[in-house]
Amino acid sequence: MTTVFIGKKSAAAGGWGALKSCGKRLMQSGSPLAGARALLKANQPDGFDCPGCAWGDPEHGSSFEFCENGVKAVAWEATEKRATPDLFARHTVTELKQQSDYEIELNGRLTHPLRYDRGSDRYLPVEWADAFREIGAILRGLDSPNRAEFYTSGRASNEAAYLYQLFVRLFGTNNFPDCSNMCHEASGVALRQAIGVGKGTVLLEDFERADAVFVIGQNPGTNHPRMLGDLRRAAMRGARLAVFNPVREKGLERFADPQAKIEMIRGGSQAIASHYYQPRLGGDMAAVRGMAKAVLAAEDAAKAEDRPAIIDHAFLAEHCADFDAYRAAVDATTWEEIEDQSGLTRAQIEEAAGVYMGAERVICTWAMGVTQHLHSVATIREIANFMFLRGNIGRPGAGLCPVRGHSNVQGDRTVGINENPPAAFLDALEARFGTPMPREPGHNVLAAIGAMLDGTAEVFVGLGGNFARATPDSALVAEALARQKLTVHIATKPNHSHLMPGEASFILPCLGRTEIDRNGAGTSQIVSVEDSMSMVHGSGGINAPASPHLLSEVAIIAGMAEATLGSGTVDWRALSDDYDRIRDLIEDTIPGFERYNERLRVPRGFHLRNAAAHREWNTATGKATFGGEALPAETVHQRAARNAHLFALQTFRSHDQYNTTVYGLDDRYRGVYGERNVVFVHPDDLKSFGASAGDLVDVVGEFDDGVERIAPAFRFVPYDIPRGSVAGYYPELNVLVPLGSAGVESDTPTSKSVMVSFRRREAA
Repeated sequence: MTTVFIGKKSAAAGGWGALKSCGKRLMQSGSPLAGARALLKANQPDGFDCPGCAWGDPEHGSSFEFCENGVKAVAWEATEKRATPDLFARHTVTELKQQSDYEIELNGRLTHPLRYDRGSDRYLPVEWADAFREIGAILRGLDSPNRAEFYTSGRASNEAAYLYQLFVRLFGTNNFPDCSNMCHEASGVALRQAIGVGKGTVLLEDFERADAVFVIGQNPGTNHPRMLGDLRRAAMRGARLAVFNPVREKGLERFADPQAKIEMIRGGSQAIASHYYQPRLGGDMAAVRGMAKAVLAAEDAAKAEDRPAIIDHAFLAEHCADFDAYRAAVDATTWEEIEDQSGLTRAQIEEAAGVYMGAERVICTWAMGVTQHLHSVATIREIANFMFLRGNIGRPGAGLCPVRGHSNVQGDRTVGINENPPAAFLDALEARFGTPMPREPGHNVLAAIGAMLDGTAEVFVGLGGNFARATPDSALVAEALARQKLTVHIATKPNHSHLMPGEASFILPCLGRTEIDRNGAGTSQIVSVEDSMSMVHGSGGINAPASPHLLSEVAIIAGMAEATLGSGTVDWRALSDDYDRIRDLIEDTIPGFERYNERLRVPRGFHLRNAAAHREWNTATGKATFGGEALPAETVHQRAARNAHLFALQTFRSHDQYNTTVYGLDDRYRGVYGERNVVFVHPDDLKSFGASAGDLVDVVGEFDDGVERIAPAFRFVPYDIPRGSVAGYYPELNVLVPLGSAGVESDTPTSKSVMVSFRRREAA
């Protein structure tokens, strides 16, 4: 019988639908009262940092800022369900593999350290000391430290991440594949080139001052719901919001704030976007180039007519380099190229440019809809170019704002999770610890997968996350993990990565963000995180641990480090017993963390100074630097357009998931219920294909490397998306994302630029 999955879409993001969904997730956790009580402590000075996302916390000290993602994340972690050794006694790894991503994590919180037994195909309980001893022995037995890969998820705290990088560098390698490589690497690369720092330049209060906000390639309604509150408030006071997104997303159209009592009672909502544009996949750079072309044309007209200037000549003269080269590149780009590549008309682009020119203070924000293309670095350089034109960097209410996903993905990079670290950081580590640090660049995610496949790497250690499901080319990654001499996963719940064991394999269960972390003396400890606005704040759990056998991430890292390296250079146990000592080391070796322990304990934490926000440019030119690249020769959409049977696919999240964690099977904003194997497609493309809503197809990858990539049994969902572009959920469609396709300079998988075709199936 065919699943009925297409239903009514929410009229607006948030509202009663959000409250109902949150209630459903709290009830599903088995501990709704405990979960609700925990939520009241989220993002509070004496509580814990919400693990939901990296959007900034309000500095006004509100008692509780409602966020659907936060509720789901807390309920997911605070569940009463337990994945005890009995689960693994009842099921072999082969049997557990048959469960979906949703089902495997529904088993609940891990309670004991586990070791894989190949003979029985089961995970069996193991003592912590024995696990550390065997892990240390295998690491010491490698003929080179570079044969080990040390992955990091962005949920790791600053303290855990710093200790992890210290352990691994003292071990002798810079192999740090991490989740940044798969999301905002392009932002870091492009912004370092353009403004000298790989982070955004705005604070949360800048959204209270902006006259216009440009939202490009981002869906905050699903990925960062608290951001919608700030966009809503901006819209209510008259700021104009211009959205560029191929998919029509409900959260960017209207938002009903669950904290607005009158609005909830009346069933109202606030319009978000004043202007909504749907470029073709890969067409964002052309759209931004077109806006710049319109701005420069308006400047020329103003000059000819002796009217006030449109661009900020003073800013360009004092603070910018290479403007003339950029102007030449814009002049050389024709409107025909811009319209064909962007999929937008000249009139639409000039209208958007009018929004920019009519605003004194502009913020531009973006996410993975921009960063997961071949030409992502060039696109973000173009965004920076556009913002330079009117001096929208380094003043209140204006700036660049890449919005990251995991709650501490930015902080992990700040404290040293980097496969190609700055020399100054390595110098500081050597001075502090009196021992040489590895200088050879290590592996990012794609290089790590390649090394595991070709036998160069023999060990994989994962600090959180779900590596196998977050990465591209799912079948090859499963093969890569299975080839390892050792796999180690530090986690709170079982996931599919754990079911791809190497010769020896361990699951090491850790405390969650919501749980009390006590040292040997019984003293509660706090950790710290950094949000997308470079605010660093403390986090201390309030719930009892899910099991007495859990260790903190810090304690697990310290245990592995001591078993591998001994305690001659670093007293790992002392650091594990007092996180203040780890923060002292961070203060000693990383600029910006002066008086770390003192400032961390101030309500709302402290801000890491951003030089570019003060118009100090640590670039090669010493100034904010224009990039003058031509548009891509061809985007994935343009390539697909040459063949009526090919389409450009992007992967994205459903509303009921966060990264690889699936909370439920509904996506009410897109009208999909009880199903994830779907492909969103324009209704006219369905007609041309001779298909109807709900028809069953195989999605076939069309990357020219001889590898067959098929995602079987997906159903069509008609949707408001440009013709020739299609979309669907990850991780289910990651099988189609080829390892061989990566962003220029960023080496990020091109998950928003996948060429596919469809093959009909008989109805199930």
